[in-house]
Amino acid sequence: MTKTIEDKIKNIDQLIDSERKKQKDSEKIKVTENVFDEATLKALYTLSKKGIIEALGGPISTGKEANVFFAEGKQHHSLAVKIYRITTSTFNSMEDYIIGDPRFKDIRHTKKDIVIAWTKKEYRNLLRAVEVGIKVPKPIITERNILVMDFVGKDEKPYPLLKDVILEEEIANKVFDIIINYVKKLYQNAGLVHGDLSEYNVLIDTESMEPILIDMGQSVTLEHPKADQFLRRDIQNIVRYFRKYGIKTGENGLYLFITSDKEEHYNDSY
Repeated sequence: MTKTIEDKIKNIDQLIDSERKKQKDSEKIKVTENVFDEATLKALYTLSKKGIIEALGGPISTGKEANVFFAEGKQHHSLAVKIYRITTSTFNSMEDYIIGDPRFKDIRHTKKDIVIAWTKKEYRNLLRAVEVGIKVPKPIITERNILVMDFVGKDEKPYPLLKDVILEEEIANKVFDIIINYVKKLYQNAGLVHGDLSEYNVLIDTESMEPILIDMGQSVTLEHPKADQFLRRDIQNIVRYFRKYGIKTGENGLYLFITSDKEEHYNDSY
């Protein structure tokens, strides 16, 4: 049964009260409360009126710039609701990725405008990734500083991060190959560079043991002046992480494989 707008207010108030009881750390409480400012509450109500969100659940993850909450949509469809904080986000780092992106050349450099642009940016980046066949959380809609996506997990629990999964050698090679091919697809077919790729921004589907890329707010178009720098850093991060599984592939070879438009497998002879 669809909950009323008044119910939403009570749910959010109860969520904050619940977090207070569970969290003794006053800074964590402050972070939770900062998410639900008046404008964000209004945006949640708008999403409720549109029938996108039926019920808002507890937090899935908490970060410096955003919190992600579990939610239910129509017919109990599982959702992830990412809420970017306007008052406490780190805007200098956001500007590095937005300035130079032709899609956002006309935005004003105020906190509110940057965060709203960032939210739209992540939505568009995820949509591009979906369109070229990359496994990411499917974006549904944005409303101000809120991004609604398909929930990626099972039984209301998100799939684990790559950093928290111990892989067998064969599976590690499979995951590495898929990630590198995703990076190539992003570059060649979506015209994007992830920009913050590491073991912290990849989930592992525990059923198929396949990677899912997340946190694509940082992703930039190839026209961005730092696109090449970000791509090389992404490659470096992935190569570094998978060395512990005995996978030793040259960064330069991977770079050439990703940026080349030839359909061939990478190797260390590039």
